[in-house]
Amino acid sequence: MPTRTSLRVSEPEAPEQGATDGSRLPAVRREDLRRHLPGIEPERQLNDWGRSERIEGLLDKTLVDFFYRYWFRCEVEGIENVPSSGGALLVSNHSGALPPDAPMIGKAIKEEHPHPRPLNITVEHFFKGYPGFSMLIPKVGCVPAHPANVQRLLFDEQQLVLVFPEGRKGTEKLYKDRYKLRRFGRGGFVEAAMRARTPIVPVCVVGAEEAAPIFAQVSALQRLTGFLYFPITPTFPHFGMLGMLGYLPAKFKIRFLEPIHFEEEGMHEDKALVQTVAHEIRARIQENLFEMVATRKSVWFG
Repeated sequence: MPTRTSLRVSEPEAPEQGATDGSRLPAVRREDLRRHLPGIEPERQLNDWGRSERIEGLLDKTLVDFFYRYWFRCEVEGIENVPSSGGALLVSNHSGALPPDAPMIGKAIKEEHPHPRPLNITVEHFFKGYPGFSMLIPKVGCVPAHPANVQRLLFDEQQLVLVFPEGRKGTEKLYKDRYKLRRFGRGGFVEAAMRARTPIVPVCVVGAEEAAPIFAQVSALQRLTGFLYFPITPTFPHFGMLGMLGYLPAKFKIRFLEPIHFEEEGMHEDKALVQTVAHEIRARIQENLFEMVATRKSVWFG
């Protein structure tokens, strides 16, 4: 197994006995190596996942804060259900052509929680196929949706992790099917939480379906362009790729439900229990979504 390299400069070794001056390279002192090192920014802060505080902070000030406060005018309920410490898995509904729900959930925890914490967002692996975008998403707290990654974040690093069990099926929903949850896969998110013995916090988001509604999917253009899917929205494809960010000013409401705890060891081995809990979580989110939609008076004003 190859050993890991280090940037630390080793002390020059003493020449071997009997070696002549021409048999070894001349010794190089520490100060002479500085010009060979790349420029290092003292203020640069990256974690093991490639998350950049500087880039994340810049996007927060220029885009996320504007959308959260002035465009979507987010209202938050139950923020106290998000643990102040330790690992926790947040499970949310997912919707919209380019879903704005994940950054709004992360911003809600940052702004409304008494003990703000960073949120790690799991994303599908297909994002690696989009140059530029694939380099940006790790820097803003996104990690590939893999069980090993979730386990490490929850158990080893005691972090908050956001998952969308609907996956692509949620983002491909048409407007006529808004707020009707798709199937939650095979319950892998429940198994991950059970294995790490961390709580699951269900999250309900209302507003994203109207902010980025999809009226149709054009499969022929999808194959022609190579896109993951080719949606017809109020601003796409009429305004090009920027049209994917052309969100309508729908009122956002985010509700954090009471956490579900898994404290017994080995619960993840019971596959029937995993499926049952996954169905229960989906039912809880669905019930709250219907209630939130039924009680709001206006899509735009809440």
